Amino acid sequence: MTSAAAAGVRVLAPDPDGVLAPDALALVAELERELGERRRELLRARHERQERLLAGELPAFLEETRAVREGDWRVAPVPADLLDRRVEITGPAGDRKMVINALNSGARVFMADFEDANSPTWRNVVGGQQNLTDAIERTISLETAEKRYTLNEEVAVLLVRPRGWHLEERHVEIDGRPVSASLFDFGVYLARNAERLLESGSGPYFYLPKLESHLEARLWNDAFCLAQERLGLPRGTIKATVLVETILAAFEMEEILYELREHSSGLNAGRWDYIFSVIKKFRAREEFVLPDRAQVTMTVPFMRAYTELLVRTCHRRGAHAIGGMAAFIPSRRDPAVNEVALARVREDKRREAGDGFDGTWVAHPDLVPVALAEFDAVLGERPNQLERLREDVSVEAADLLNVAATPGEITEGGLRTNVSVGIRYIAAWLQGVGAAAIDNLMEDAATAEISRSQVWQWVRHKRVGRDDVCRIIAEVARGLPDDEVHREARALFEQVALADEFVEFLTLPAYDRLLELE
Repeated sequence: MTSAAAAGVRVLAPDPDGVLAPDALALVAELERELGERRRELLRARHERQERLLAGELPAFLEETRAVREGDWRVAPVPADLLDRRVEITGPAGDRKMVINALNSGARVFMADFEDANSPTWRNVVGGQQNLTDAIERTISLETAEKRYTLNEEVAVLLVRPRGWHLEERHVEIDGRPVSASLFDFGVYLARNAERLLESGSGPYFYLPKLESHLEARLWNDAFCLAQERLGLPRGTIKATVLVETILAAFEMEEILYELREHSSGLNAGRWDYIFSVIKKFRAREEFVLPDRAQVTMTVPFMRAYTELLVRTCHRRGAHAIGGMAAFIPSRRDPAVNEVALARVREDKRREAGDGFDGTWVAHPDLVPVALAEFDAVLGERPNQLERLREDVSVEAADLLNVAATPGEITEGGLRTNVSVGIRYIAAWLQGVGAAAIDNLMEDAATAEISRSQVWQWVRHKRVGRDDVCRIIAEVARGLPDDEVHREARALFEQVALADEFVEFLTLPAYDRLLELE
């Protein structure tokens, strides 16, 4: 345990490389003191809203913000290096090799992740910050037995995703209380790198996860304004893209853009967390039971309504619309698997480009040229298609909630996949790996959340039997290593999939265990 230079700040873990400089911790402390109680109030508001949903309330477009939706306004222009975002790649900030490969991938943007793709071990959290500074300074490298990894001359534009509002960083305390993980990740990165980024011709650009309301976006905007003022940055220097990955945020897309209008660089269709959110928010309702995860594609009615509304909303306000993730990992040994999967990726990206999205996400460098070809075919030399206003789109609240129209069925194969992915991912996460290659897919916390929440939903609504789930868990476990980590992963999966009360995020109990294992 060390006491930081900033008064009232304690760092409860080693920082031998001095990543947490006094000025960075001072900024984090001020952000926490100014905004921490509002964050906690907003989390309490989430809980109260959930209770109303469980009691039968359904979301709707807000009457009190009608003037925002009907008003004539646009977000501020983005810097030159954010005009063309046709392909973005994602990966954990804490994995040095992945950071280098992603920056070199040929994608226009690399989203370095402290959230769902990053297991929040202290090593990953602090090491991730060092990786990003090294990348910005172009000194990042890695020596392995096979090769030396360094940056190419041309690299992707860097965006950073801090952890969500619901998470804490327990290795750092401000005035005796754990700091918000969101404010910690944001404040440390900004204080360390804002000047470096601006000198290089770029800027501090962020992705904001798991927002559930425009009031949560307002809190981020206030954090941006406070941080810019303290660091002497012009207002609007920070740019942020919001992941619309909760069903409640889908009803407040315009309001979220409005709250961040000086700092907004668009919205992203975070498809996996969005599906998880639908299950979680409406878990008590029979009509929201979903079929096997693989059958919930982007073309089912409720997902189609969400993505089309996102494009229309963004372009009406001059903001970029970024499409969802292609999580397939090409196999070096199985061309037949590749052929089928890559055809689906091409179809998915062709649909997104045709719908008006300005860019899309991939999880692996080999998918960059696949996605790029589909967006190049639509965009040509244009950097984006903001001029496509999609005035043909009309989405009502009922369309966003039309989950019952999703075709498909619940199968034992789908149940087995959920159990297998859930346990194996949790095991990887507990070992510090937040982006895990499982069955030719890059799984992260969002897909693991779908896996366990579907099992919970299916048992709750008697679509599968609890005994069948326990049988499959035992069968899956027999095929995995019999060690402490995998036994703990099984126990955690059973906790979040079979508990009487729904656990809001599996990463909350998993973080408790992660701290014990460190």
